Amino acid sequence: MVKHVIIWTLKDDIADKDAVKKGIKEGLEGLKGVVPGLTDIKVYIDGLPSSNADLILDSTFEDEASLKGYAVHPEHVKVADTKVRPFTAQRSCFDYEV
Repeated sequence: MVKHVIIWTLKDDIADKDAVKKGIKEGLEGLKGVVPGLTDIKVYIDGLPSSNADLILDSTFEDEASLKGYAVHPEHVKVADTKVRPFTAQRSCFDYEV
């Protein structure tokens, strides 16, 4: 199993960050059952006030090949290009085996 964790900070000039976060959550979580090898995916958008980022993706894949397939899967690319990338200022990623 491979974990794929992303932490994003949204751009400062976004008027409705809650709506953007909800759109990202719905889009990414909707990929479960669509992308082969993706076994679990959750997006957390309600961080505590002590947080210095806006949202986090916690996903699990069968193996590293599945993670690589996810990166280029058309449905993932569509979500990333329309709901994530246009609104994010910073992205950090950590992938590891479990």
